Amino acid sequence: MTTSTTPLPCVQPGSFLTLHYRLSGPAGDVINTFGGQPATLTLGSGQLSPAVEACLLGLEEGVRRSFALPAGVAFGARNPAMQQWLARKELDAMGDPGEQYQVGDAVQFPTPDGAGRFAGVVLEVRPDHGVLFDFNHPLAGQPVTFEVHVIGIL
Repeated sequence: MTTSTTPLPCVQPGSFLTLHYRLSGPAGDVINTFGGQPATLTLGSGQLSPAVEACLLGLEEGVRRSFALPAGVAFGARNPAMQQWLARKELDAMGDPGEQYQVGDAVQFPTPDGAGRFAGVVLEVRPDHGVLFDFNHPLAGQPVTFEVHVIGIL
């Protein structure tokens, strides 16, 4: 008697995925969905960096893996040009005029087209100059561990 087995679907470019994942660096987790709802995303849509997406290619449904990515591979090198001063006047126009900023705060900003958001981390606050933000990804220039559990593939 022979039994035929249907191969499990595997991740390909454009796959719609349901998964749990964790991205962590030397200081610990930056993103971790394992304790809550799984993420859903389309591979190639820009929700994950290309290097992280490349780790997913070929994985089968149900697989759980961990990948160690060397410094700078997952999110590129830190770019000093991504550290920018914003005057208080600019910040007031984009958000709450009474907002008080502290070093280490992550602040959300609207994208220029208004369709999305991006974050900057406060590096320095000067009442006479404004606020210095770092718009680099928090894991830019660092080694990254990417852990994934592929739940479903469409």
